[in-house]
Amino acid sequence: EKMNMLKFFFSALLILSLIVGADTNYSIKNNHKIKEAINLIQVWMDAQKDYEEIPGISMAIVHDQELLWSGGFGFSNPSKKTPANSKTIYSICSISKLFTSIAILQLRDQEKLRLSDPLNKHLSWYNINNIHTDYGKATIKGILTHSSGLPRESDYPYWTGPDFPFPNSEEIQKKLSSQNTLYPADKYFQYSNLGLTLAGEIVSEISGLKFDNYVSKFILNPLKMRDTRTYMPKNIYGKKLAIGHTAKNRNGTRSPVPLFDAQDISPAAGFSSTVDDLAKFASWQFRQLENNEDDILESNTLREMHRVHWLDDDWDPAWGLGFAIWRKNGKKFVGHGGSCPGYRSSFILQPDSKISTIFMTNTSGVDAGSYANNIFAIISPAVAAASDTNSTEKFLDPIFEKYIGSYLELPWWGELAIFPWEGELAALYLPAQNPMEDLMKLKHIEGNTFKRIRKDGKMGEEIIFDTNADGIVTRLWRHSNYNPKIR
Repeated sequence: EKMNMLKFFFSALLILSLIVGADTNYSIKNNHKIKEAINLIQVWMDAQKDYEEIPGISMAIVHDQELLWSGGFGFSNPSKKTPANSKTIYSICSISKLFTSIAILQLRDQEKLRLSDPLNKHLSWYNINNIHTDYGKATIKGILTHSSGLPRESDYPYWTGPDFPFPNSEEIQKKLSSQNTLYPADKYFQYSNLGLTLAGEIVSEISGLKFDNYVSKFILNPLKMRDTRTYMPKNIYGKKLAIGHTAKNRNGTRSPVPLFDAQDISPAAGFSSTVDDLAKFASWQFRQLENNEDDILESNTLREMHRVHWLDDDWDPAWGLGFAIWRKNGKKFVGHGGSCPGYRSSFILQPDSKISTIFMTNTSGVDAGSYANNIFAIISPAVAAASDTNSTEKFLDPIFEKYIGSYLELPWWGELAIFPWEGELAALYLPAQNPMEDLMKLKHIEGNTFKRIRKDGKMGEEIIFDTNADGIVTRLWRHSNYNPKIR
């Protein structure tokens, strides 16, 4: 009897451990709602790539510690037809500032500096002409929040092509004495690459290490961000490193941009990375906000970086310590964008839902932030539904799969995409700037007939599909006009 009791006890313990383990390792990646949302994102981005003539795009979507999806569209090197994917390397430009800011906060936590320190306390050569002395001096906190009063750039035309003459540290120092402060310290917001460049110089001065060595040793290597560098790796340009392109000219074409070297502007704009690596960066932040197991940065310090430390008098923009901060639909977002010659990128996190979306492209003239925010708008409700244990999954009836595809809308628009959504079908005109706002849900009525569901839930006009003798869908009717199926 005692032996039976022991067997029962250990069996119960095993079952309990399996249940706990299942809960701990619960994944929403394969949830049908997540798959539907990612399918919509793929349909939308594949179209945007073509209609906007974007050479290549890479994206990643993160929920907490799980990479929900990452991938690419188009080409990292169009002349070689090299596909863009999640391991394609791009310039991330100003997203570099987040790593520089973390380095500064690491040194602050080690009591090697104070955020209130004036810059000349750590940089003996800091001698910009302060023409607003009554307001005090630029501080470390001021450069992290872009409220230091410093001009936007070091006095070199490094954003001017075709050669993009970025300066080294000696050149930056040489010109500093001939530059004036733009505003009084702590009075106005002025985004400043010069400020974050000086932050990198402070990291090097205090640590005794070269900036790139410090960041690699204390941030990138611990996070296993093996494809992230403080520079653009010339030896793999056109291979793993995407070739950058200009914005569209009047002829609607984009041209390749020569590879640039940010030199010692690197702390502000020189890093390169992949969406997979920034996904690791996002998961680390979600992890660290919940506990204090990592030794890269204290949890309270990361939370401090995510809080508003600067707000202009008109309440726009808001800035944390290195991080841009904004609100949309009642949610707080933190992150940063990047725009360098031939590249655009965006990295956003929504701390409450633990969702991060990452967008990179090898062309200028693309609103990367808008894409990253719209991807969030698509995936966020899907994550919420997938995380709700009381939510039921609705699957599309296989007989409706034949309607899925794209229908020609020229000359009025590009195309009308039909795709699965919430167990039914939905439609979206492509290209689209705000897919969730423009999405039209459809309700099956009978046979090949559907109706559009209005925003108020009532039924709208009919959408009727024509089929040939073999049952293959050939076109779609709406408002007494038809559109041929093209794919």
